[in-house]
Amino acid sequence: MILKKLYGSMFATLLAIGITACVPLEQQGQGTAGSSSQQSIRYEDYVYDTSIRSVQCYRATGGPEAVLEPAVISLNQEQPILLEFDRLNAGPQRLVAKLVHCNADWTPSGLNETQYLNDFNEFFLNDVQNSINTRVPYVHYRFRVPRVKLSGNYVLQVSEEGGNLLLTRRLLVHENLVAVTAKLGAPTGPDGKAARQAVEFNVFYKDYPLVNPAQEVKAVMRQNHRWDNVKVYPKPTFVRDDQRRLEYVFFEPKDHFLGLSEFRPFDTRSIRFKGLGIDRINLETSPAEVYLQADRNRDGAAYSQDPDVDGKQLFGNREYGNSIVNADYTWVDFELRTGEVPNGSVYILGGLTDWQLSNDARMTYNAERQAYTGRLLLKQGYFNYYYALKSNNSLEADASYFEGSHFATGNTYDILIYYRPPGSRADLLIGYEEISFNRR
Repeated sequence: MILKKLYGSMFATLLAIGITACVPLEQQGQGTAGSSSQQSIRYEDYVYDTSIRSVQCYRATGGPEAVLEPAVISLNQEQPILLEFDRLNAGPQRLVAKLVHCNADWTPSGLNETQYLNDFNEFFLNDVQNSINTRVPYVHYRFRVPRVKLSGNYVLQVSEEGGNLLLTRRLLVHENLVAVTAKLGAPTGPDGKAARQAVEFNVFYKDYPLVNPAQEVKAVMRQNHRWDNVKVYPKPTFVRDDQRRLEYVFFEPKDHFLGLSEFRPFDTRSIRFKGLGIDRINLETSPAEVYLQADRNRDGAAYSQDPDVDGKQLFGNREYGNSIVNADYTWVDFELRTGEVPNGSVYILGGLTDWQLSNDARMTYNAERQAYTGRLLLKQGYFNYYYALKSNNSLEADASYFEGSHFATGNTYDILIYYRPPGSRADLLIGYEEISFNRR
């Protein structure tokens, strides 16, 4: 897949969107931009205002599919991090971005802004474009994250000038002060070999002195760059001081990720013709309605080696040139044919829901159809998704309930190594490594 990117630049003096051929969002069953001035900041990937959609934050490699890259860069910042998003039902406004340095646990580090920034911590979003010939009008924003002076966790927050908080995104800036080497380990537990993927790693600190590494070094592992199911290792399994090596070996199944299955895909980059995973399209409504082919429970099914983008998304429009502002918003209807699950809720999960168990992503059971149904307003594009079950007595959703889990599934893992030097008031990200599992 190649995402065609033709970015333009227009400033906040553009005319407010008022195209009469378009139906205002509030008439489409959606609320207007909600006030978030009373909401406190959440140091995670989160959208505070219902008008904000299609958020992407990524390392700008310059390639056609750069939006699939994680928001991770090295401290030399040869490649920047870009933030892109749409705002529906609003004209261009002056928006302001701010960076907050955080510790390994995503609490504010308490550092003075001058300790991690060269500039005043207020950056205006000046790359602004109106949508063109879309049924749902929107404004597209693009922002290049400024350079920082320290490694570590950062939260980028975007607000209206002097007003409402709109969104936050997590960013990682790492140094290569230690070497991280990862390898595939041996799964444990009765179902480990079939369902779980074990990753073990070592941290070598030959050229960087670590004081009390058993207490001051923390490790985090992510699957497919997700934050909703990370594993945190507060201390290494073994400290080999004579070799200046920290060893992370895991003996419990809970320390290994479920491999799950390849993601389910669908493609709405054309709404004139049925793309991948599409059953039918209704162009008589505004927004247009896209009905996906009915899905079924995959738990217990044999592993299927299908291409995916690890739960992420690529926005685009195959009928027009500048997909950034020509891609329209459509209703997308999901249907999962399975029996009703007692004492639990079913959610659509993936980058298309920001990996959140939101009310919009919650499905309802249709007894007549014997299926769970759900609907999301999405920008045209190529999408990946799972179905997940959240039991009433659980805080997390289980995707394996509907998707199954396989050792053979292709996944990407990245490892984050944090350290707080003596006398410092903040955790630094001193090592980073990425490993592919079963990539073909």
